Formats: sequence, C-alpha cells, structure tokens
Amino acid sequence: MTPEINYWAVILATLSSMVVGSIWYTPKVFGTRWAKLAKVDLDGAASSAVGAILVTVLVSFITAWVLAGATAIAWHFYGGNFLLGALLTAGALWAGFTAARFITHDAFEGRPSALTTMNIAHELVTVLVMALIIGVWPPAGTV
Repeated sequence: MTPEINYWAVILATLSSMVVGSIWYTPKVFGTRWAKLAKVDLDGAASSAVGAILVTVLVSFITAWVLAGATAIAWHFYGGNFLLGALLTAGALWAGFTAARFITHDAFEGRPSALTTMNIAHELVTVLVMALIIGVWPPAGTV
C-alpha cells in the first residue's frame, strides 16, 4: 500500500523549510552565533551558497515527502486528528532520527554543544512547520 500524499502540501512544506532557515540563520536571529560556532565566513561570495541551497531544496523535499507519507501511515494506524498525527509524527521522527544523529555525529566530531543545540532546534522548528502544513492540508479523501 502506498500512503496517500498531498504533493501540494509537500511542495509548500519544502518551501517553508527555506523560509524557516532564512529567518533562523539571519544575523539578527542566530546567524552570527551559528557562523562563529560553525566557523563559517558569512562574508564569502554568495555564489558559493548556490550549491548548498539546491541541495537543501532537494533534501527538504525528501523530508517533507517522507513526513507526509509517515503521517498518512500513522493516521491510518492510529486514527484521530490528522494535524495532531502530523505533529506527533514529526516530533517522533525528529527525536529518533535527526536529533539523535546530530548529537552522535557532533559528539564524535567535537563540535560545541551550543552548535548542536542550535542546529537540532532549527531542525525541530523546520519539521514542525512542515507538519503543520501537511497536517492542515491532508490528502483528499483521507479525513
């Protein structure tokens, strides 16, 4: 069985990750602190960010697509409110995969815990915004 997915919601969720990242990493929010902790030069050429942005769009689409599919599967299994299911699914996937993997890799790489915390918090906000979009716009015929 292939889970029902609203691809318009997935596309909007993909774009939302770009908005969240643009706000999160702006110098007036966390950008300056993140750059210092990650040892990133914010004065570098903007053209060097094009590849990273394209990769981000691709992996954000994959994340939104997987989240939409996992939400549909969870909703079919547990029932209940689709939005709540999307938010709970996003939180569980974030904790079990994203946060756990970031913490493990950063510990072995000796990255500052403040950087790890900032990055996993960004990922949590990103997937929760994606889940909000997916949850309020379920696939046709599912809710």
